[in-house]
Amino acid sequence: MDYTIGDAFWSETIGTAILILLGAGVVANAILPRTKGFGGGWLMINFGWGLAVFAGVYSAYKSGAHLNPAVTIGIWAAGREEFAPGIPVTALNGVLYVTAQMLGAAVGAGLAYLAYKKHFDEDADPAVKLGVFATGPELRSYGWNFLTEVVATFVLIFFVLAFGETPAEIGPLAVALVVVGIGASLGGPTGYAINPARDLGPRIAHALLPIKGKGSSDWAYAWVPIAGPLVGGVLAGLLASVYVG
Repeated sequence: MDYTIGDAFWSETIGTAILILLGAGVVANAILPRTKGFGGGWLMINFGWGLAVFAGVYSAYKSGAHLNPAVTIGIWAAGREEFAPGIPVTALNGVLYVTAQMLGAAVGAGLAYLAYKKHFDEDADPAVKLGVFATGPELRSYGWNFLTEVVATFVLIFFVLAFGETPAEIGPLAVALVVVGIGASLGGPTGYAINPARDLGPRIAHALLPIKGKGSSDWAYAWVPIAGPLVGGVLAGLLASVYVG
């Protein structure tokens, strides 16, 4: 069945909102004070993000469930003809996909904030509160942090393009498990954004929301989880165009 770009726009918006609501939600549950899941650890966060991807991909089937500008640009770099059935690869359609992803990410982050509002009001390190919304490095070295994001995103996008046209075509469970694997193996240095919308949309929400004692949104680092995934997506797309044809 073919879909319109209007179908794809709302599909990406809703799917990305669900992705970020559940993804930011598991981080909030693990690190904010006095939650049921406080101290749940890194693997809880990894599996939570994987299940967030699972739910987001199912919700966004009409658009091919990109949910990530790195997927969209990777499809373009691979020379594919369609972003999803009936939606050709054009610059305008690409912009609409990314716009929807950013909008959905900001909305999802806002909903996660509302769900955990009372816990955000607790006395906690501002860096912990930012960590619910956006990624940050354990050891700040912009060049190496950038490289980590390139490598981690390359793995995700190459997997998608080598085995299907879009995440929806591969299947939500397969993509979810790869995201869990990337987090467990490559997520340690930077928190594995692997998605510019996942980081920038919630970071903007963090800057705008009236979060008690929130502190800085760390805009000095914000370019890394944008540029790294985009470069990783392009490299994965170029290799996939040769590997898959």
